[in-house]
Amino acid sequence: MRALTAYTSYWGTWNERPFRVRVFPGGLTLSLDMHHKVRVYTYDAEGRPWTFLLGGKTYRRALNGVMLVKWREPGRPRERRWLTPEEARQVEAEARKAVADWVHALKQGQARTEEPLPPEVWRLLERILTFDEARSREDAKRYAQVYKPIGILPPDQYLSVVVQITEGCSFNTCTFCTFFRDRPFRIKRPDEVREHIRAIRAYLGEGLYLRKRVFLGDANALVVPMSRLIPLVEEVRRGLPEPAFAELYAFLDGFSGEKKQPEDYAALRERGLRRVYIGLESGDPGLLRFLRKPGTPEDALRAVQAMKAGGLAVGVIVLLGAGGHRFAQAHVQHTVELVRAMDLGPEDILYFSELVVTPDMPYAREAVREGIRPLTPEEQQAQMQAILSGLSYPRHARPRISKYDIREFVY
Repeated sequence: MRALTAYTSYWGTWNERPFRVRVFPGGLTLSLDMHHKVRVYTYDAEGRPWTFLLGGKTYRRALNGVMLVKWREPGRPRERRWLTPEEARQVEAEARKAVADWVHALKQGQARTEEPLPPEVWRLLERILTFDEARSREDAKRYAQVYKPIGILPPDQYLSVVVQITEGCSFNTCTFCTFFRDRPFRIKRPDEVREHIRAIRAYLGEGLYLRKRVFLGDANALVVPMSRLIPLVEEVRRGLPEPAFAELYAFLDGFSGEKKQPEDYAALRERGLRRVYIGLESGDPGLLRFLRKPGTPEDALRAVQAMKAGGLAVGVIVLLGAGGHRFAQAHVQHTVELVRAMDLGPEDILYFSELVVTPDMPYAREAVREGIRPLTPEEQQAQMQAILSGLSYPRHARPRISKYDIREFVY
């Protein structure tokens, strides 16, 4: 399977309709009924279902076996939901049957490719067809033996290989976050990281090459003191030496981040670190206190300045709708002031993440107790536009600006 090192497409026809097989490092995509109601099936090189496009809906399977479906009706916002386990297994089965029918047609001469498929593609198709329900269940169990639950990643890192050099969150007090409530913060030893990477490689197999870059987990991995962090990063470099994994990325909260100096970040850059993501949430100190976010806006500013002085890019995350109407004006005003002072540039990302409240969040209880009136989705969008209007970056110096929807995270 290592022969699949380049992007190659094979075209053909089946029932007088064109199809395409596209192979690439780490996987394969089969597109059927092209120019009609296209059906797209993508698998990794171990045969795991990854993404399907069926009936105008996108299905994404996570490594733990759960599946998210997204769609958009004309003139309406995008919708999404997590499938039940039974629904997910049914989608996998129907996709596998579609691929099997196409393979059968190829073997019977009812479907034809313009050039023969090479043996390595046939071997990958065989892996796809044998990745049945039993294998899917077993694969999800193996995932749980390799990883602690991965709560969230930045959207541009969804295809990274996550290496959990730490577990949990170092403070875990934010009322709007429940991703790491189930486990205490822990820094792994170098030998644990070494074994963790071996387990990741064994589990992902050839599917590893579907992924690019490395994300150092969990929530606040760079809080680790430099004397312990450098050996962990070097274990990652040794364990994933391929060029595709040369770049490293990680989260760090601004409160802890101010403890590292530019020379620390420069040392991490020498070892592959390229961007650090900071959950700023807001530039308003009163709102941060309401959210029980440790530290102050000035802490986050100093952390960003130190990172950029050390040669790193940053990803700054702003939480839309936090604090409802009570904090809305101060949230916009102080966030604009703080982000301006960060002097973000083209290599940086400014993310806007809508507050998503669930009943199990402390935020939900505190907002009710304090009489916080939430912002509607339309008001949250207006809040984002108000912040952007206050920033007004020149075109040549504008950071990347993007949405960050935590409801669409799939690893």
